[in-house]
Amino acid sequence: MVELQLKGRDIDDPSALRAMATVPRHRFVPERLQSQAYLDFPLPIGFGQTISQPYIVAYMTQAIHPEPHHRVLEIGTGSGYQAAVLAELVEQVFTIEIVPELAESAGRRLRGLGYDKVVTREGDGYHGWPDAAPFDAIVVTAAAEFIPPPLLQQLKDGGRMIIPVGSPFHVQHLTLVEKKEGRITTRLLLPVRFVPLRRAK
Repeated sequence: MVELQLKGRDIDDPSALRAMATVPRHRFVPERLQSQAYLDFPLPIGFGQTISQPYIVAYMTQAIHPEPHHRVLEIGTGSGYQAAVLAELVEQVFTIEIVPELAESAGRRLRGLGYDKVVTREGDGYHGWPDAAPFDAIVVTAAAEFIPPPLLQQLKDGGRMIIPVGSPFHVQHLTLVEKKEGRITTRLLLPVRFVPLRRAK
């Protein structure tokens, strides 16, 4: 996967490549799909959600410039795969999932695989995790029509956020958000298609 799908493209961060090679992706997909786990496309994980293709996971990981001392917030735990990749690289990962069944199963899976650096929570990711803020980086794994203001507030000065922005029915773009001296800048990186960011009713 790493040699054929990542190194041959624009994934060149050695630490991100190492993390992608380390995390057992097949443990994060339904058993019936494990034979497809390392192919470069998203797979369904139930409840209308997916695990992103390996290239996108690596791209988003590389984009936030993870450092060993970082504390990272993830919005949209899903199966827990992105959180596991991040946990290979940073000090602590806080991850929020709105679907109760996925939040519970991902937490159990991550604990079972020894990812003690990951703290999971069921909840509405739009509001972030104020109690644990600020964060060195934020990774959002579902598409929002705009960047949630609470996440901007919880991003540390000098921090980076990667988030797909756009309507579920139109083109979305992975957007890099940077916060420097209180100023927010954004840059469109890549056209993508993510499931929409769900909100609590």
